[in-house]
Amino acid sequence: MLFMVIERFKDRDPIPVYRRVRDVGVKFPDGLQYLGSWIEPNFDRCFQLMECDDARLLQQWILSNAHDTGMTFEIVPVVTSAETREVVAPYLDEAQTADKSA
Repeated sequence: MLFMVIERFKDRDPIPVYRRVRDVGVKFPDGLQYLGSWIEPNFDRCFQLMECDDARLLQQWILSNAHDTGMTFEIVPVVTSAETREVVAPYLDEAQTADKSA
């Protein structure tokens, strides 16, 4: 499964987090894959895309890397647009047909 992890920097201050990454690094539990991240220009939030089959791996990652940084985390399961398009495709013509018959 894919997860969007939304991290909030305490007081919009990324320095403690980046210092920790530089000095200690980031460790991921086996089975948790980091796919990429994006930071808001105002240093409010970091969006990280992660992949794993067990959400508890995300909990382990947070506890082992950021439990004392003052950051908060929101974990949102997500589905790619391509996968969603496959699910929606069979319903596209069905909805159009229902509109015409009404």
